[in-house]
Amino acid sequence: MKTIDLSEGYVKEPIDKAIDLEEEINRMRKEKNAVIMAHYYQTGDIQDIADFVGDSLALAQQAAKTDADIIVLCGVHFMGETAKILCPDKKVIIPDLNAGCSLADSCPADEFEKFVKARPDHTVISYVNTSAAVKALTDVVVTSSNARQIVDSFPENEKIIFGPDRNLGNYINSITGRKMLLWDGACHVHEQFSPEKILELKKQYPDALVLAHPECKKVVLILADYIGSTAALLKFAGKSSCNRFIVATESGIIHEMKKQNLEKEFIPAPPNDSTCACNDCSFMRLNTMKKLYNCLKYEQPEITVDEEIRKKAVNSIKRMLEISQKSGL
Repeated sequence: MKTIDLSEGYVKEPIDKAIDLEEEINRMRKEKNAVIMAHYYQTGDIQDIADFVGDSLALAQQAAKTDADIIVLCGVHFMGETAKILCPDKKVIIPDLNAGCSLADSCPADEFEKFVKARPDHTVISYVNTSAAVKALTDVVVTSSNARQIVDSFPENEKIIFGPDRNLGNYINSITGRKMLLWDGACHVHEQFSPEKILELKKQYPDALVLAHPECKKVVLILADYIGSTAALLKFAGKSSCNRFIVATESGIIHEMKKQNLEKEFIPAPPNDSTCACNDCSFMRLNTMKKLYNCLKYEQPEITVDEEIRKKAVNSIKRMLEISQKSGL
């Protein structure tokens, strides 16, 4: 029996150069009744071969209703966990287990549990960018697509803990008038956008609109012409009469923006500490077509979630999906 080496978090089986990766991936997913789901922050080749591409909310919604036997989640670890929590009877695999999330890592479950238990009179709202263990401590999960609607579903005097993204929490507080208690976490990608470099781009392209994700710092959001989730930014770009945009979110979204708007120009907002013209998530970039091929071939690495944690966590996700459906999201 062949042993698969997963010591580095992914299957390291060498691939014959003569193999057409796209053709083989298409063949295997049909044979195995597998569905490939990819986040907008994946590289373009992975987005193009996926059965479904979406933001965190859309991926969760799609996972909840799929009839596939295997879910291949091309994203980061918490996304795979979310799919497994919703679909315990399905095999969930991910190309590289090392594809984590700096935001999820900024909220260790043991520390968050102490924070929550010290405030038993608070409702706990957690961003989807969290571990299964944190979701198990949560009353309702949100994404950037539905955070405002879910927060608004609670009475104005409700005491709320919001974690882990302080930037998203501050933004929701600012547009709702709430005073939610925020966990001090952040996404390394959205934290790094440079307001100075965005202003330089605005001088260079005065006709461009600035699109920003609410995970960005307030100083960046102030410069934005439109603030929204990944999916909302994509939708706005398509409907806008403007033909040039400066995009302050993970640069993978620009692939889909260009596909849907061939006549428009999308300029990635640069980070502070780099001469690079774009701001990529190093974790999202760990997934590759070769790893996707091996992942599907060997059905490894597999995402597993402790059943006790899963049972607690699933309620917070289902509640999010129910409120989103009622809100038309």
